[in-house]
Amino acid sequence: MLPLQSRHTFALPVMAQNIIEIFKAEQLTKIDFNLPFIILGEGSNTVFLDDYSGLVISMKNNGIEKKEDDEFIYLKVAAGENWHQLVCSTLADGILGLENLALIPGSVGAAPVQNIGAYGVEVNQFIEYVKGYDITQKRFDTLTNAQCLFSYRDSIFKGTLNKKFVITEVAFKFNKSWQPALSYGPLKQVQLTGNNKVDAKQIFNQVVAIREEKLPDPKKIPNAGSFFKNPVICESQLHVLLEQYPEMPHYPVSLNPNGIDEFKLAAGWLIDQADLKGFKIGGIEVNPKQALVLLNHGDSSGADITKMILTIQKTILTKFSIMLEHEVRIINIDGECKISLSNKDKV
Repeated sequence: MLPLQSRHTFALPVMAQNIIEIFKAEQLTKIDFNLPFIILGEGSNTVFLDDYSGLVISMKNNGIEKKEDDEFIYLKVAAGENWHQLVCSTLADGILGLENLALIPGSVGAAPVQNIGAYGVEVNQFIEYVKGYDITQKRFDTLTNAQCLFSYRDSIFKGTLNKKFVITEVAFKFNKSWQPALSYGPLKQVQLTGNNKVDAKQIFNQVVAIREEKLPDPKKIPNAGSFFKNPVICESQLHVLLEQYPEMPHYPVSLNPNGIDEFKLAAGWLIDQADLKGFKIGGIEVNPKQALVLLNHGDSSGADITKMILTIQKTILTKFSIMLEHEVRIINIDGECKISLSNKDKV
């Protein structure tokens, strides 16, 4: 058994049966995928509840290639590259678009799986294609943006291609005619420059400041970032909630021919309104500064985090009639699992 505590930012003291680090994509062709396995980047969106009985495949490949034409800049980025470092390097190189996604922990290869998003921007807006190893076909393949089936915090890699496709490279396409994304509340405060234009560096700095204020550094206090998905509800349910909570933050997420029909709520706001900030189970605490984050103060177990998730879900369901889903990937002894009130006896 090999230690996993340093390989996931929630840092529970767990082990794995075996760990293989991938520095070149071709190594994947040598792996026996008939054995139980999981893919791991930097472990910033993964929590191990127990010792894992299978193989952990850790993506460590690096490299960035750039080309451009009159309209676009194209980047091919290896899955093992650090996401925030990519954001910093693109900004420094005058490649604009990723500034709203600054300081999101994790690797580039994990970004399309979760379709990471923040402050009004999702990574799928810039992905041209995703390359990887097709386990079933035993060959490398490329999926276009459309084939990735991106949606809110979701993609084909979490669905039909889960455990069937290992991402090795992500290709990005950036329009040289950059337009700032300032729809998220705090970003509306970004000041115009002397020529009445918003600078991407200003947005980057604002995003970093917001995240540093609300989201603790996992190197100082172990955590897995935003733990729950922001729930999406129908318009009729929203109206019912707004009658009782008129100040409830809500954002339109989809349109039909008759107008807006679905809205996204802020999971952190719901948890905050349920007076769960600072709530503890064992060494697990709901972050007093940002209720969407769970902190691990040590002496914690998988049972503690499971109980915390179920307690938060039950509290929010009782108060708002909304079922929260954890955004973080949960791994038990057998592999990835879901923790919810409906299947708690199966976890």
